[in-house]
Amino acid sequence: MSEDSAPRVFVTYSHDTERHKRAVREFATFLRARVGLDVQLDQWADGKRQDWSLWAMENLRDSDFILVIASPQYRRRAEGQAEPHEGRGAQFEAAIIRDHLTQNLRQGTERVLPVVLPGGSIEDIPMFLTPYSTTRYEIDEFTESQVTYLISAITGESAHPMPERAPWRRGAVSTPRDHPHLSLTDRQLWLDHSDDIHTGSATIDGNPYNDSLLLRPSTALAARSYLEFDLGRGIYQKLTAVVGIVDDAEERFQVGRIVVLLDEKPRLEQTVVLGKPLPVALDLTDTRRLRLEMFRPAPPASPLGKENGGLSRRPPELAWGNPTVR
Repeated sequence: MSEDSAPRVFVTYSHDTERHKRAVREFATFLRARVGLDVQLDQWADGKRQDWSLWAMENLRDSDFILVIASPQYRRRAEGQAEPHEGRGAQFEAAIIRDHLTQNLRQGTERVLPVVLPGGSIEDIPMFLTPYSTTRYEIDEFTESQVTYLISAITGESAHPMPERAPWRRGAVSTPRDHPHLSLTDRQLWLDHSDDIHTGSATIDGNPYNDSLLLRPSTALAARSYLEFDLGRGIYQKLTAVVGIVDDAEERFQVGRIVVLLDEKPRLEQTVVLGKPLPVALDLTDTRRLRLEMFRPAPPASPLGKENGGLSRRPPELAWGNPTVR
């Protein structure tokens, strides 16, 4: 596989039910059409008469990775508990995979990836893939965030890259100035986020901030928008930013609300309005996970149907200006 070519991925599964076949096809379609992997699936190769055993051997041999889709019937057939005439394709493919693992366990473990689709169970992963002592990939829905770790296994690039190690000084603890400054707009730190969070420039109270986190959805939101960051305990000591309503907000007299949680414990809760931005400076010592929440408080119910006090059901227009950890 060249650096420019997409990894070739073979999907092996059993035809348990029509519903299961459809779920496998939808998953394979997502990986091919949305992620860009060169996915090979038997349901796409039935446009002509095939020697399916040769077709399977070619894909098992030539693919960069093999995705084993867990299901009760696949496990039965892969572990030799099915009758010879039952699910011959799955039995054949599983036998080749077992042989591959026996030949080179380390290489096979990295190449053969067990996947549990929505509604599936870890118990459906064949025993020879050691589901409890090696990595498994549980997919709750077909979204990019749900396949992050699976794609990491295929690309060899961790979802959370190891930070550079600071110079070791025996008997001394590094001071805050030894730590790098990093903008929270750097997606390497992002652990999870709502889909309405964007990065870009923002002007808050007349001051431009080129590296900002923006919440400007097109429709009002029912839940809080959020970002979560994996800081790596002890690496960063302080969070600084300026939070407020953006100067070009369509609705100027609105109220925004921000919440900051450190390792799932609330540390800051504050209201912001136009012209009164909030400078943030929080101690991050020994913090591993940082969560920022932004939202617009819902207006109270009114018998007259009026909204006041800056509260409305219109979308929020908030920004974290130049959020930085160091």
